[in-house]
Amino acid sequence: MRAVPAPKVWVTGLTVGAIAAVAVLAVQADKGPHPTAAAARPSASATADASPAPTKSAGPAAVPDDSGTGRRIVYSLGQKRVWLVDASDAARRTFAVWPGTVSPDPGSYTVSSRLDATTGSDGVEIENIVYFSAKSGISIAFSNAVDGSSPPPAAGKQTGGVRMRAADGDALWSFGETGTSVVVVE
Repeated sequence: MRAVPAPKVWVTGLTVGAIAAVAVLAVQADKGPHPTAAAARPSASATADASPAPTKSAGPAAVPDDSGTGRRIVYSLGQKRVWLVDASDAARRTFAVWPGTVSPDPGSYTVSSRLDATTGSDGVEIENIVYFSAKSGISIAFSNAVDGSSPPPAAGKQTGGVRMRAADGDALWSFGETGTSVVVVE
C-alpha cells in the first residue's frame, strides 16, 4: 500500500490555520500577566511614598515638543520617561524609568562617558551606565540593575541613577555613544 500525498489545498489550509492559531495565542499572551523584575530587597529605610514601578502604556507616548531636533536622548522628568530619537526626529524607542533622588535641571547635555558595569551608590550592581550630567556633586547617569530590580531610593541617600529595565538599558547603551545629545525636559 502506498501513501497518498495530501492535496495542496489541504496543506495550505493547515498552514493558514496554524498561523491563525499562533496569532490568537500571541494576542492572548500580550493581554495576560507579565513577569516583573525581581523584587527589591526589603529595606528598613524604604518609604511609603517610593516611586512605583514603570507601567506598560496603552500606546507609545509622543516625543515632547520642546525637546529639540535631530538624533538625541530625551528624558522627561515629569513623565519619568526616555525616548531614543533618530536623526529624522522619529522616536525609535520609548520607555518608563525610575529616577534617583537627584535629578538634572532641564536643559541640553551630552553623554560624557560610559561604563560597562559597577556598583551603584545604593549598593546595587548596575550595568550600561551612560553619564550625562552632575548636580550638587552627584553624577547623573542612565543605568539598569544587573538583577533587573529597581528598588526605591533609600531615604536620605543622594542618588543620581536613572534606572530602567535591562532591555531598555541595552538599547540606550547601544544608542547613547559618547557625544550623543541628551535633552532633559520638565
